[in-house]
Amino acid sequence: MHQKRILIIWLTMLGIACHAQNIVLNAHDNHIHYMGRVIFHDEDTELAWSCSSATVNFKGTGIKVTLKDEHGDNYFNVIVDNKVTSVLHPDSTQKEYILAAGLTNTNHTVELYKRTEWATGKTWIYQFALDKNSQILLQSPPKKHKIEFFGNSISCGYADEDSTGKDRGTSQFENGYLSYAALTARHFDAEFYNTSRSGIGITVSWFPLIMPEMYNKADPTDLVYDQGMWDFSKYTPDVVVINLFQNDAWIVKLPDNDQFKARFGTKPPTDDQLIKAYRNFVKSIRDVYPKARIVCILGSMDATKPGSPWPGYIEKAVASFGDKKIYTHFIPYKNTPGHPSIKEQQAMADDLTSYIEKNIVW
Repeated sequence: MHQKRILIIWLTMLGIACHAQNIVLNAHDNHIHYMGRVIFHDEDTELAWSCSSATVNFKGTGIKVTLKDEHGDNYFNVIVDNKVTSVLHPDSTQKEYILAAGLTNTNHTVELYKRTEWATGKTWIYQFALDKNSQILLQSPPKKHKIEFFGNSISCGYADEDSTGKDRGTSQFENGYLSYAALTARHFDAEFYNTSRSGIGITVSWFPLIMPEMYNKADPTDLVYDQGMWDFSKYTPDVVVINLFQNDAWIVKLPDNDQFKARFGTKPPTDDQLIKAYRNFVKSIRDVYPKARIVCILGSMDATKPGSPWPGYIEKAVASFGDKKIYTHFIPYKNTPGHPSIKEQQAMADDLTSYIEKNIVW
């Protein structure tokens, strides 16, 4: 009886000591909720895609994260209890950063949200550390809705925070959190994957990669086609939104462009070739997500200005399926220079959410 009492006292003291220490979560800990196409390595978790994030629920006063950025060119929103509290610009060396401090000792949710796209580099998360006397909590219940976007710079929020109107594309002016895609996802309280890249097209891009070559990648920088492929069974969206053809609309008019020459030779694609290419990409999405509602949109840059043929290409491609779960919707041309501003991104989100609410039950 005496030995049993000593054992109970020892275990109690051990529990108090552990509770008083910092709680460290390695990057693979199942208390961390990751959103987006992340890659798990032995000692870290890799975030590359726009709007990827890591979320931790805990009871306590503060939390830190240990990171390393590929080039020191990425930016993250720090979101504490659903409010953006700061912007983190991690270094290219492994460091610990304070995400939140001095909180009330109650339940909190902290999300580290990648504002920038994979073209600005990857970021590796090594661990989260909670303040002393904290308690780690379970992940939040899965969200009812799931959505995925396949898009270009518009979906990435390119230059949306450049208030000068100069349309500067450097990473500090890009905020995917305020893109129409992210705004739409939050409107529906949906889990959200943003499989997008500035400058990309379906038939041609401003660089040697097109969406039909990127959509199925886990690591978009892995140019070996049979490696680094995404496992589509890991995430099955209810709704897929495709917003592509804006870059194609520009580059097909530039016969001296290197990518024009590489993809088309000396002659631009015909209408039928463009329609077929769009149809083939939509079929690729339908093949991996056979039950999803697919919304093929275009806008709000000049590919939807009055008289543009590009909405018509999309309509013909979609009509050829005879699939009642594939829709078309076109967001009007904003008729201002450059990429959509924060205000224009919000207008796009309002337009798209209204369309989804009226046409899709999910």
